[in-house]
Amino acid sequence: MYPHRLTDSRAVDIALALRDGFDRHYRLFRATSAAAKQRFEAADWAGQQTAQRARIDFYDLRVNEAVERLRTEFKVAELSQDSWQQAKLHYIGLLTNHHQPELAETFFNSVTAKVLDRSYYKNDFIFVRPAVSTEYIENDAPASMPTYRAYYPSKANLFDTWRRIIDNFQLALPFEDLDRDVAQVVEAMGSELGGFRPRPNFQIQVLSSLFYRNKGAYVVGKIINGFNETPFALPIVHVEGEGRAGPGPLVIDAALFGEDELLLIFSYARAYFMVDMEIPSATVQFLRSLMPRKPRAELYNSLGLQKHGKNLFYRDFLAHLRHSSDKFRIAPGIKGMVMLVFDLPSFPYVFKLIKDFYPAPKDTTREQIKSKYLLVKQHDRVGRMADTLEYSTVAFPRHRFEEELIAELQHFCPSLLEFGVRDGLEVILIKHLYIERRMIPLNMYLQEATPEQMAHAVQEYGNAIKDLVAANIFPGDMLWKNFGVTRHGKVVFYDYDEIEYITDCNFRRVPAPRHEEDEMSGEIWYSVGPKDVFPETFGPFLLGNPQVRETFMAHHADLLDAGFWQLHKERIVAGHVHDVFPYEPHKRFIAQRRRAAAPGA
Repeated sequence: MYPHRLTDSRAVDIALALRDGFDRHYRLFRATSAAAKQRFEAADWAGQQTAQRARIDFYDLRVNEAVERLRTEFKVAELSQDSWQQAKLHYIGLLTNHHQPELAETFFNSVTAKVLDRSYYKNDFIFVRPAVSTEYIENDAPASMPTYRAYYPSKANLFDTWRRIIDNFQLALPFEDLDRDVAQVVEAMGSELGGFRPRPNFQIQVLSSLFYRNKGAYVVGKIINGFNETPFALPIVHVEGEGRAGPGPLVIDAALFGEDELLLIFSYARAYFMVDMEIPSATVQFLRSLMPRKPRAELYNSLGLQKHGKNLFYRDFLAHLRHSSDKFRIAPGIKGMVMLVFDLPSFPYVFKLIKDFYPAPKDTTREQIKSKYLLVKQHDRVGRMADTLEYSTVAFPRHRFEEELIAELQHFCPSLLEFGVRDGLEVILIKHLYIERRMIPLNMYLQEATPEQMAHAVQEYGNAIKDLVAANIFPGDMLWKNFGVTRHGKVVFYDYDEIEYITDCNFRRVPAPRHEEDEMSGEIWYSVGPKDVFPETFGPFLLGNPQVRETFMAHHADLLDAGFWQLHKERIVAGHVHDVFPYEPHKRFIAQRRRAAAPGA
């Protein structure tokens, strides 16, 4: 029950302190995101990566600041339930005309989780459900940037409209040949829409901020023609040039159309975008019109608002539990030595717990494993490492667990479990876990694949490793079971307990045997350091299947050569940041121009 009267003056001050704490967070978050434009123009790729990592930590820093302030200034440990309820009601009032109310509610929950007992985790004290609508929030400030701009071209001035769209972003660098690029966009649009005819309400809607990630800046929007809507993205990159130290002229690299293309760009296996947003809910609403199959939680994650994404995901998860009846089970596939993995068949995610003990030869600790997952969270995942949602103290209904899974949890993870009763329901409390999108383990996929599917998957596996190498990541354990196949046929890495930076590894060739006894003994006759890697030894573990071996050697034999790894390590140490495109190489305009210029084209 909410209090009938707002009588505690401290409640107002607590609400204001929490609102101010959130506002400071979002002000810093937005400033860092907006500065991505200057970093892109300066080709400051190292600075972009540093800002990306720092921004992930902003939220927890501001939450901890707010917690400390509540404890020191307001003695929140002494507050009554009535006073805390009043603080929440005052906070709701402060969000009435706020531009980020959903994020501010999540901030309130995060602070509350650190200062109140779990018995307060209900809608009277925290935002179990949203209290403030995000529909139709407008920024009425003079000269404010709208969420999106609408353009109304005719068929005759289509070229001029696309050019104006690009010009309106006011990038400081010149384009190599913007007229050429825009002509290719118009041509690609005509091909996509089948030689279209403008219908009533023909317009192009474009989000007002570019989306920055890696070394690209993306124009994101949709073409509306009568009853049809076509999502699109135009990646803008610096012109490639060997030996160029600093920014080069810009090019539109491709024109990507359709939901599937955008789903790849906004994949959960890629780093978060830097986007300048005054009203993030409006940006998410626009993106959902382009990708209706994409959960809102994942869209907030992709924009760097991962704490609110976690909040939405958990609400979706609870709703799914209410409307399903199947049971959690041990996840299919080969069991891991470090992680215990379970899933719910009707829910497209897996739940991963760090075991309490690990068999030989694993030599690691829980903290080391958690640090690997944090490394992945902060790193550019280049479309090859699945994002993880990390949770603490999650209550699951006990009756939804298969007994075999409960026995497995009690054996391998007893320190992470508590059994209790909450609101009359028996629950299993899991103190720490990770949640990832479910994929088909690559080893299982290969067992059932057609020859064509197998060849594609093996080629994708090698491409995944090479993308990781380019991003300064050595997977550590490269066995097929540690990779998964997404619904788009992409191969993604998801087992992080042995990853290392490429620059921390020492890639070596196996020394020649000293004499015949060395060769025949089956024992290692050479010294091996803790970070030594011998790529030529990968083959026996990976290439037992003749068809797999044939495809792998045709496309990725260089992965078995220490020289390949050493070369990439040297380039990374020298400061090179690799281009990793979330679209196929043949869709790049430069590839199309090369094909057109080839003899006999």
